[in-house]
Amino acid sequence: MIGLVYLNLQSWGQRSSRQKGSSGATFSNPLVLSSLIGILSSLEILSVFLFILFLAWTFYKRISQDFKKLTPVESLKLDLWQLKYLRVATRFGLLAEACLALLLLPILRGLAVFRIIGIQFEASVRYHIWLGTAMICFATFHGASTLFIWGISHHIQDQITKWQRTGRIYLAGEITLVTGLVMWITSLPQIRRKRFEIFYHMHHLYIVFLVFFLFHAGDRHFYMIFPGVFLFGLDKLLRILQSRPQTYLLSARLYPCKAVELILPKDTGLKYTPTSIIFMKIPSLSKFQWHTFSITSSSSVDNHRMSVIVKCDGWWTSSLYDNIQAQLDSDADKMKSIPVAIEGPYGPSSMTFLRYDSLLLVAGGIGITPFLSILHEINAAGQDRCRYRLPSTIQLIYIVKKSQDISLLKSVSSLLQNHPSQKWNLKLKVFVTQEKQSGATAAEILNETSQVQTVQFGTKGPIYAIHGPESLFWIAALAGITSIVFLVFLIIFNHIFVPSEKRSVHSSKLVVSSTKKAPQEKSPSWVADVLIIVSFIMSLACTTLIATILRWRRLKKEIPPLVPSMEENLKEPSSVETTGVVEEHEVHFGGRPNLEDVFSKFLNETGGSNIGVLVCGPETMKEAIASLCQQKSGCFKMGDKKRKPYLSFHALTFTL
Repeated sequence: MIGLVYLNLQSWGQRSSRQKGSSGATFSNPLVLSSLIGILSSLEILSVFLFILFLAWTFYKRISQDFKKLTPVESLKLDLWQLKYLRVATRFGLLAEACLALLLLPILRGLAVFRIIGIQFEASVRYHIWLGTAMICFATFHGASTLFIWGISHHIQDQITKWQRTGRIYLAGEITLVTGLVMWITSLPQIRRKRFEIFYHMHHLYIVFLVFFLFHAGDRHFYMIFPGVFLFGLDKLLRILQSRPQTYLLSARLYPCKAVELILPKDTGLKYTPTSIIFMKIPSLSKFQWHTFSITSSSSVDNHRMSVIVKCDGWWTSSLYDNIQAQLDSDADKMKSIPVAIEGPYGPSSMTFLRYDSLLLVAGGIGITPFLSILHEINAAGQDRCRYRLPSTIQLIYIVKKSQDISLLKSVSSLLQNHPSQKWNLKLKVFVTQEKQSGATAAEILNETSQVQTVQFGTKGPIYAIHGPESLFWIAALAGITSIVFLVFLIIFNHIFVPSEKRSVHSSKLVVSSTKKAPQEKSPSWVADVLIIVSFIMSLACTTLIATILRWRRLKKEIPPLVPSMEENLKEPSSVETTGVVEEHEVHFGGRPNLEDVFSKFLNETGGSNIGVLVCGPETMKEAIASLCQQKSGCFKMGDKKRKPYLSFHALTFTL
């Protein structure tokens, strides 16, 4: 809650003054480049090292104490090495528990804790993957080793279904392990990207996973992971409410490069920063698939609409393009409506790119989309020069396979003219890798490939504008209310359902801060586990009711907007816009760029100033740019004068 309040105050400060820095900017530069784990910054390496050190210290501390106090159990008749191996397996379960405690934090969207240090949701998903893989490895060793000991000692049938004195049952642990393995296997890239429906449905087994983990580990261990579960449940609730009611596509633009720009209605009060993303679901294509897209428009320019560009790459995107193309080819007077559900936008809390003296933007293919929003925002900020200090030089390196892909630059064609009144200079370098030299200029190619087709859609009902996530103060208050309601229900249920003579035993387990050691209970403690589940469900139900009432009251006060000037805004850009594109822009055919040469020229032109390097594209491109940032962030010679450029690397992710 404190973090949400901090981010809200930071966003207010951003509106009133220029953002001079970012909490995570100092550690954002790449330190380790690996094709296996990707690009790691110094902050990430430090965090991983400290977490591994914590796991190692915890394991050593616990296992050393276990070995000192190790006493044979007569009923089990285990050898000394079997007892030690069983204790090691048990402590590996605690390592899996530590990973599970952090597993859900990286995938929070509205409550993204990593935003405090400048890491966005789309970039933090890999932390979820790392933690999930580590958890499965630890849990597999824990479960397999335990079964191995019970098997060779011929106690597996007795122990697997027996409630332990601590309230645990091993059968629930095996169900938890099998469920986790199914979720992990179906989330592998080979399955997730080709069979998304399988990944989506199997990942909802997390409910089964958490419930049986509670019955296996007991409520005392469940409290270790409860903060992550609590925040995830609240975040899931807010996202479901945010995506309702559904809205409709206002229009679409079909580009010759098999890409489509979708125009969505936006509330005038919704403000978002460049490089923000939205999650979109089109029920007519799939009732379950949510896809992320970078927003190409700027809330400082477009008050009533929001746009994203979708490139055909897979079944879902191709089906969307074919559906719109079919409607365009039909002779119907009015196009059919296309309802959509939207979550977001989610993005950085501040415009960090404004703090640099120069910007180098490197895009590959559809990776150009986040940079379109940056250019629109800089152009809008240039109208208020006294408020923002803008980068003086911006160079856009755009690498495409076909010249048709250049048509995606149509929306920023007016910015390529570099009018004298423009306070910043934009230079474009396009590299077409799979076509031979044509001899055409940037303006000619842009005119030839920018013949877009516009489709206006009909609507079946009112068009609700996208309001985006609720305010951070409101979310913080809702999190506090949910916490209080959970504790109230837990205390009430404890007094109602726990017998008075056993209440002291259960209270010591239900209250984390209790310091008195309770006597061991011979009967199973599943009652306390059920009370936690019911209290959590009731707290979410009450929060859902409050959030639903507030949201519908907000929507009821508003007239569903049909954007007044939408027809004028959706006119196709005329070819006149690109006739003034200056000839300093370069177009190269027949191969990939020599990035080292591009970097050297740009550094010489800017004189080694504070430079922001933003890249969005394939992983191989990101790794190449990150490597160059490492090499060039030192001394270089410009004539007889040495300068030290500072290159700040930022990788933007558009696929999860």
